[in-house]
Amino acid sequence: MTEIPEHLLKRSRERRSQLTGTPAEGAEPAADAAGAEPVSTVPATTAAAAPAVPNTGPGSRVAGAAPPAAPAPKPDSPVVAAAKRRTKIPFWAMAGLSLMPLWGFMYVRALTEPPEVAEDPLTIGAEVYAGVCSSCHLADGAGSGSGRQLNEGEVLATFPNIEDQIRFVSFGTQNYQNEGIDVYGDPDREGGVHETNSLGLMPAQSEAAGGGLTDVEILSVVCDERYTIGGADPESDEYAEEFEQWCSEESPIFVALEAEETTLAELADAGIVNAEGSPIEILPIGDAPAPASPASP
Repeated sequence: MTEIPEHLLKRSRERRSQLTGTPAEGAEPAADAAGAEPVSTVPATTAAAAPAVPNTGPGSRVAGAAPPAAPAPKPDSPVVAAAKRRTKIPFWAMAGLSLMPLWGFMYVRALTEPPEVAEDPLTIGAEVYAGVCSSCHLADGAGSGSGRQLNEGEVLATFPNIEDQIRFVSFGTQNYQNEGIDVYGDPDREGGVHETNSLGLMPAQSEAAGGGLTDVEILSVVCDERYTIGGADPESDEYAEEFEQWCSEESPIFVALEAEETTLAELADAGIVNAEGSPIEILPIGDAPAPASPASP
């Protein structure tokens, strides 16, 4: 530690003595009034006349000005105060509330009745034709290099009896050839007969013959080919009875097949009756290919 010089300490003691009016430490006592020389009063007068100087020494510090007081906080408005008092929604409830629109949509869907889907032969047949038959016969039935023309009455000329068309669609040309049947459809067809080995191969469509269509789908697609694509008029004298018995929404044959009360192979012996209660005359379709019947005279 650095030692402070003695003359500086002495000067500091003298200065403190002047300011406080107490004798400095280490000063010699005053002489007797009788024998001592008078002490000069000049320093005392000077000290008394000197203005007071604030003590800035290390023993004293001038206090700084106090900082201004912080302004009082502004009171909350009634709306803000009410919001602060309001109970907050738990975080787990927020997740549930975010799903409310979805729940509302599902609730409305559950209460809304779905539209009725028509299940008549022509509606089903149109779907089957678009998915199974249109690739060869084309969407409008105009035919191609691998499928016969069906529109403009061509399919009606080939199959004047709906049972013969159902049988051919069910078993296909290969099964006809295996049975030794060279002509499918009307053997007296105007414009020439259709042979089984001509213009592509008609695949078997019946599940019983290795295809993928049910009896209801086969009947339906045949109805679509005859009345929607082929041009048969369901109100004409020639086709009105066939349409009512086979292809209408109330068709007793369609209803029996849909209810699985019978099959296409057993249809002729199922005893199905028409709306008047009379038995419907049905040509046997059977469970194998067979020559077609000519058109009725």
